[in-house]
Amino acid sequence: MRPQLLFVATLFFFSAVLGCGGGGSKNQTATSPTTTVSLSATTFDFGNNLINNTLTQTVVVVTNTGSATLTISPALSGDPSYSIVSDSSCGQQLAAGAHCNMVLNYTPTTASAPATQNAMLNMNFGDVPAGTAQTIAITGTSGALAIGQVAPTDNPQVALYTITLPFPGSVTVNFGPDTTYGLKTWSQSAATAGGTVSIFVAGMKATTTYHMQAAVEFANGISAKDSDHTFATKAVPANMVLNVTASTAAGMTPQPGLELLNPLAGTPSGVIVTDLAGNTLWTYANPANSALNTINGVKMLPDGNLLMVIGLGIPFTFPIPEGTVNEIREVNLAGDTVRSISIDGLNSKLAAASCAECHVTLNTFHHDVEPLPNGHWLVLADTTMALSATSTPPLTNAPAATVFGDVVVDLDQNMQPVWAWNEFNHLDPNRHPMGFPDWTHTNAVVYSKDDGNILVSSRHQNWILKVNYADGTGDGSILWHLGEGGDFSLKNGTDPTDWQYAQHLPSFFSANTTGVFSLGAMDNGNDRIFPAGVTCGSSGAPACLYSTVPVWQIDESAKTATLTFHQILPTALYSNFGGNTEELANNNVEYDLCGVGTGSYVYEVTQESTPQKVWSMQVTGTNLYRAFRIPSLYPGVQW
Repeated sequence: MRPQLLFVATLFFFSAVLGCGGGGSKNQTATSPTTTVSLSATTFDFGNNLINNTLTQTVVVVTNTGSATLTISPALSGDPSYSIVSDSSCGQQLAAGAHCNMVLNYTPTTASAPATQNAMLNMNFGDVPAGTAQTIAITGTSGALAIGQVAPTDNPQVALYTITLPFPGSVTVNFGPDTTYGLKTWSQSAATAGGTVSIFVAGMKATTTYHMQAAVEFANGISAKDSDHTFATKAVPANMVLNVTASTAAGMTPQPGLELLNPLAGTPSGVIVTDLAGNTLWTYANPANSALNTINGVKMLPDGNLLMVIGLGIPFTFPIPEGTVNEIREVNLAGDTVRSISIDGLNSKLAAASCAECHVTLNTFHHDVEPLPNGHWLVLADTTMALSATSTPPLTNAPAATVFGDVVVDLDQNMQPVWAWNEFNHLDPNRHPMGFPDWTHTNAVVYSKDDGNILVSSRHQNWILKVNYADGTGDGSILWHLGEGGDFSLKNGTDPTDWQYAQHLPSFFSANTTGVFSLGAMDNGNDRIFPAGVTCGSSGAPACLYSTVPVWQIDESAKTATLTFHQILPTALYSNFGGNTEELANNNVEYDLCGVGTGSYVYEVTQESTPQKVWSMQVTGTNLYRAFRIPSLYPGVQW
């Protein structure tokens, strides 16, 4: 064979063996490259949403865990409320080691609650092993915010706004004379789907049309607003019209808020809230026979209700006149009684109580009630004892008499008496500088938060007493007496003249209430004592009757009371009863001169050696037993 033919034959042989020739058989198949992928979740719940509201969420993170490029073709099926946000979501390819987000919108157009609206997101990955997770189950629940309802209440200046929430959330009502509103209530919540929230809308002027709109914040962060509603207030009741003028001094800015007033001994009588211009915004009249049932000691509770004493207003013995209500009462802004306890009801409970000083018969509630942080109430009532030289305690410096003294009773949340303090067990009836046999005439009980004790203002003793209450575990002993003849030495003032006399309602002027702290009071001055040799009212001597506004720095350890503020008022402003003194949030002092003839004056002044008048109110025809600046009619809300 020739060499050329040998070469061709050899090439043909090798081609046949390697399968490269056209007549050979194929024994290997080409395949495409594969990759792996992971999903951060296979389900996603949008939670609650309102119809026509769009929620946008990343529902899954896709990670290419392989070494080749991943192809993606996402698609949604199911409820049409869901849509892919393309410009924020994965593209058609994902490089090895990279990750991307799938972002969806949830925009329901119909309500489904309590059922869910469901969809399936299929990622449609290419070139992945069989069994690779590729779908994400999408759910959400939609609801509609029902239009709220506004209804009148028994109070002509209060509306009841009610709205049902499709999901848990909180409601605030914005209100005002037009749709810019300007005022708001506090927030109230519904903890369950389908819960109803009802809010009293109060703080509106009489005979005025107001706009109001509920603003809803749902627990998942979405918000909504109700339709605008209108409500027309009615006139102030004729027996609650207040003759008042109020003004702000030029160039001055008063502490914002409202005035909570407690008028008595005239017309009107009850509770009135005004703005700083003197406009009446809320009223609550003495119930039943207004001549017998005087409201005293009004306090706002954390739940927005008001707590008050209703009775004869002064210590009184049996028989109590027919028609006397004689109770501690809690009312809401509509004027409805939420709960109450009568003097008879309390006497029955005291008879069965086990506390040390509880076995006493009370005659009438009067002057004050102090709500405590734990929900208890400290109520003040009087009792009587027939005292003589042989009684216990003995009365040795006066003829035998039926003597009035006071009792503080601690009522728990169920209105059960759990502690009591009877002045006959702790004070000497032979000390009676003023008003005997109305021996103590206690007019205030104030809680000291730092040690759980109480301050008791005894007008007819000219003393402010600190009593060992210790949050209901104390023995009732008197820890100190503040005033002339008491336990403290007076600094920055003249003893005895500059002590307080026939005082009303002490109040803390410092954040702390023990150790070294600040305390103010209304010094009415009825029983003022002057230094030996000084005849009040004589030439060159002070007037006999004048009131002052003292603030002391109390040092309980050193037993000193240092006057840090002491406004001595002119005789024309002498207030023979009632009143109070408070430090405002702006550090100014507000005080109520209750008993200036048949009227009252309320002043806000700067707290300096020469006080400057910031704001004032004058009322005629009635006396304001107390006057407080409150932020608004809603705890925690500043107007």
